[in-house]
Amino acid sequence: MAPSSTSARTDTIIEVIREAFAPLMRADPVAFRAKYRKMALDPHAFYRGSACLYYNDVTQEPDEWSRHGAERIWIHGDLHVENFGTYLNSDGRLIFDVNDFDEAYLGRFVWDLQRFAASLALVGWQKALPEDAVRKLVARYLRSYLSQVDHYAGTDSDDDFALNLENADGPVLVALERARALRRADLLDEVTVLAKGTRRFLEDGTARRLGRDERTQVVGAFRSYLDTIPTSKRFDRALFYELRDVVGKSGFGIGSAGLPAYNVLVEGYSQALDNDVVLSMKQANVPAVSRFVDTAEVDAYFKHEGHRTVVSQRALQVHTDPLLGYTDIDGTGYVVSEVSPYEVDLDWSNINEPEDMRAVVDLLGRATAKIHCASDEDSDQDLVDIQVEAAIVDSLKGRRREFGDWLSQWGIDYAMRVRQDHSLFVDAFREGRMGMAST
Repeated sequence: MAPSSTSARTDTIIEVIREAFAPLMRADPVAFRAKYRKMALDPHAFYRGSACLYYNDVTQEPDEWSRHGAERIWIHGDLHVENFGTYLNSDGRLIFDVNDFDEAYLGRFVWDLQRFAASLALVGWQKALPEDAVRKLVARYLRSYLSQVDHYAGTDSDDDFALNLENADGPVLVALERARALRRADLLDEVTVLAKGTRRFLEDGTARRLGRDERTQVVGAFRSYLDTIPTSKRFDRALFYELRDVVGKSGFGIGSAGLPAYNVLVEGYSQALDNDVVLSMKQANVPAVSRFVDTAEVDAYFKHEGHRTVVSQRALQVHTDPLLGYTDIDGTGYVVSEVSPYEVDLDWSNINEPEDMRAVVDLLGRATAKIHCASDEDSDQDLVDIQVEAAIVDSLKGRRREFGDWLSQWGIDYAMRVRQDHSLFVDAFREGRMGMAST
């Protein structure tokens, strides 16, 4: 990473972020002011919200490691330490895995590892760990990743590994146990009220009633979405998908600020009131990496960003949400998925000592290898038709130690850059240079 002057780097930060988010800023300046406030909190929050800046940087660097097809695989696109958590898969099992596939795209396998390594280094800095401890954590994550890649390379089955209640431990097991204790009824009670014997959404600061024309559009988009659920995952009873209510939704996290969204309430598994299901219908965004690579072939493959997001997730995640699908409103793509009552994110607030962090990164390394090497049985894409595990093994043959040393140092160096970038971003935002006033 070549050094740059403070003023030149500030200009780059402003240009890249404003270009990536300009349409959404215009559409919802209040949401983006809130996004920028969250990004200003600390360097890791800034890192999470500025994947576009990360890809602006890494796509300009030479890559000595991705070969034999590993330079063009499905990648998560935003792999940081907080994008892991629990979900209930289509087999009804609680799984701990990578989550949030909004930025998924085709790219170099090393880009996911680099993004995670810098994130881990940032967390290590926030917890005041010495540099050597951070270096060892990145190396441990990589060893776990490569061990799992080797496992996939040596077996015909790509879907035999999952972190679950039977094999997890430490903070990961805690997250799974917390998810197991959650109830669908609790989620429903938080977001709905009973009216004339049926549930309807609460109206609060994050939910709004729709006008007639908008509601007609959303209901039509919901009907179209149903056709995108794979046949193998459709519930037999039409009653399951019966629409009960729909509202506009806001108040999402750093990455989704400004994106139009709706919540849809459907009948669910039975007519019992505690079995209703909440679906999220959220406008899909342009993935950050696609702004800096040749996208001609990929763009031609997908109908819209909603289609791209869903196909990407099915290509990266084994046994995806059976309600995952896509639709469009006026040609703009939306992703539809269940608002699951069983989602618990990995909580890093009490993972402070290197020993505790080592146990966690062991599991996260294996989970990362899983998304790179294993794909869902319902994935209908053919953009990547190679054995990814073999490509990664061949790319690093005889150079694993060298790669590990490089990745650890890169993560530490880039984390330092992010800390500097965060300070420059805060100053630029305060000065009104980010495309909107800070007040």
